[in-house]
Amino acid sequence: MGFSEIDYGVTDRVATVTLKRPDRLNAFTFTMRGELIEAFDRADADDDVRAVVVTGAGRAFCAGADLGGGGGTFKGRTRGETVNGAPRDGGGTVALRIARSLKPVIAAINGPAVGVGVTMTLPMDVRLAAESARFGFVFARRGIVTEAASSWFLPRIVGISKAMEWAVTGRVFSAAEALEGRLVSRVHPDDELLPAAYELAREIADNTSAVSVAAIRRLMWSGLSASSPWEAHAADSRLMAELGGAPDAVEGVTAFLEKRRPDFPMRVGGDLPPGVPSWPDDPYGV
Repeated sequence: MGFSEIDYGVTDRVATVTLKRPDRLNAFTFTMRGELIEAFDRADADDDVRAVVVTGAGRAFCAGADLGGGGGTFKGRTRGETVNGAPRDGGGTVALRIARSLKPVIAAINGPAVGVGVTMTLPMDVRLAAESARFGFVFARRGIVTEAASSWFLPRIVGISKAMEWAVTGRVFSAAEALEGRLVSRVHPDDELLPAAYELAREIADNTSAVSVAAIRRLMWSGLSASSPWEAHAADSRLMAELGGAPDAVEGVTAFLEKRRPDFPMRVGGDLPPGVPSWPDDPYGV
């Protein structure tokens, strides 16, 4: 399948997903929604992909939903799909697909990221921003609510007080404020953003076990909803038992002792142990 509103490519074991509607500041559409889901399906199915970088074409990351449809923009955007009897929010379908990625996801936010343009990044694992980037959870200024499951993700990332401040004012703020509020991990000069994202992605690809990374990603995210450390302890213990004697653990220790870079033999496509959490669980059967 070819893409019309994103680009997808793999180089040096890193997949790049580029939002590609630069004439519309990469505004989000139903077509883009489907293509993003397909891109993450491809990345998960490809054992050569060790990390995913998401960025935008031109001067924006994503300016939010395309409002070209006028006042009816937000009505019935998922075309018949429902959750608990309500039409599914399109941004949420993308966010939940990213959430269950088996590969770590790095957002390289190269410009304005507003509305769904910022909420789609919340289930990504690391957010890096260009100095020129701007952010806005503008939903209250459009008469709608925070979407893309951001009422779950945002307070866990930045805390409830900061999440509420940004969401109920709907104001647009700078990359510096995003860094101070812990929405992003680092801010880079514009021309250094993508090199920094790829450097991080290659550090993962060159030095780590793909199966370990997938398991750690699921443990970390699912652990945000654990009722106590005992749940985390039980999950950790099961995976330590399943992976401790597996080929990647043998290779990791042997490579360390031999002072060489490891060559991990296990693959996400066929070697994930049963103890890797299935997250996020779908209680609605969609």
